[in-house]
Amino acid sequence: MLSTTRTEMPRPKGFRARPKAVRVAVGVLATATSAALLAASAPQPAAPLGIGDRLFPHLGNPGYDVTSYDIAFTYRGDNSKPLDALTKINATVTAPLERVNLDFTHGEVRSVDVNGARADFTTAGEDLVVTPGAPVRAGERLRITVRHTSDPVSAKGDGGWVRTGDGLAMANQADVAHHVFPCNDHPADKAQFTFRVTAPKGLTAVANGLPLDRTRRADTTTWAYRTHHPMATELAQVSIGSSTVLHRTGPLGLPLRDVVPTKDRKVLEPWLKKTPGQMSWMEDKVGRYPFETYGVLVADARTGFELETQTLSLFEKALFTRADLPEWYVDAIMVHELAHQWFGNSVSPGTWSDLWLNEGHATWYEALYAEEKARQPMEKRMRYAYGLSDRWRAAGGPPAAPKGPKPGQKISIFRPVVYDGSALVLYALREEIGRPAFEALERAWVHTYRDGNATTADFVRLASDVAGRDLDGFFDGWLYGEKTPPMPGHPDWTTTAPGKKAAPAKK
Repeated sequence: MLSTTRTEMPRPKGFRARPKAVRVAVGVLATATSAALLAASAPQPAAPLGIGDRLFPHLGNPGYDVTSYDIAFTYRGDNSKPLDALTKINATVTAPLERVNLDFTHGEVRSVDVNGARADFTTAGEDLVVTPGAPVRAGERLRITVRHTSDPVSAKGDGGWVRTGDGLAMANQADVAHHVFPCNDHPADKAQFTFRVTAPKGLTAVANGLPLDRTRRADTTTWAYRTHHPMATELAQVSIGSSTVLHRTGPLGLPLRDVVPTKDRKVLEPWLKKTPGQMSWMEDKVGRYPFETYGVLVADARTGFELETQTLSLFEKALFTRADLPEWYVDAIMVHELAHQWFGNSVSPGTWSDLWLNEGHATWYEALYAEEKARQPMEKRMRYAYGLSDRWRAAGGPPAAPKGPKPGQKISIFRPVVYDGSALVLYALREEIGRPAFEALERAWVHTYRDGNATTADFVRLASDVAGRDLDGFFDGWLYGEKTPPMPGHPDWTTTAPGKKAAPAKK
């Protein structure tokens, strides 16, 4: 995610940001939680569980690992009314369960089947609690079918469905996919996805992955898409609207598709045609693009952010149509979301405290692209960030130990410290170990953990291996310290005490 209100990046002259709208391993935690539940001698009332994530303790669910979702939506042309939906979940049981908790809210549940038989269900907090006809055991396959509605209005801006000028799109970060469909809503449980979307004739539906099928009827069309790689729930995307899908070719023949409001096709084309070159630049830095397709989804909506939904990044139209934003700035934001396909999507965080690995890397390549393509010096930007770093740490915590979200504001974890504050950590690392080792580390990171999850500890360990020396001490201060450590190679850099204003970087 990249919020248009970030204060850490020097802004073009005259720029005014709008108010911000939005931006573990399961097995170990699941086993511990399930064991505690089963140890109780008497039946326990249905309750919200969670895998114990430090920032979102009640999200994610113990006792099973999802392998695939098959989700169907029926949209009737009115984005103020609930969609009919059917969610099928295939999972493997990892610990004995008398009940199965799913994350789900903002929809009406009509029925639930487990392994082909009707099951009882209730709600507890933001959980849908399902009771199968018989307890399930570790190692068993679990097939859950939920018939429900999906309400684009009741979330009231908390995330999930985004109402656009001509339909709907999704923005599920952080952990609000369960506002749209029942799921195990934590990035540690990635799975394959299939989407089937029925919409009135004349509208276009697009989702993550590649087209699977399209069935036309008298008044409706059903579109099907499937991912070829596992995906976190927060990265799911479904777009429905009066859209045109534009096709082009990326590096090594990669199919690219952009989804834009049909009426804006011509004005957006100068930006869309930049993607193949931006992708070639990223591949030169970190290696082959990790997915089956990529593209830009332009939404006619005021969101206040851009979002790296897997294979189809979400952008608000205003980013490309505002006259006050220079070309280099928009280009860099496009690269930010593209970089997330490697950092955050292919290599997903093990916990939400590892968010700095997503946003720090995306910001790093955003800044590096601006430096190489538009002569916007990385060093000046990092020196400016260094001056603010202590303030960011005081407000939001250090990069790898962020403070929790504000009550009712899950996106408040997307603070400056996880953007330029975390890119600053990568700059310090490059200064510490040298460019060749740093560039080798970046390639090794996305190769080693492709299609999986990784943690801060994994990054520290791999960095030490690549550098050929123990970097625990270096990372301890940069990732967990209340104060920003001295910048290697720049003893003259100083931080600004909290409450004071740092001088802006020169342009």
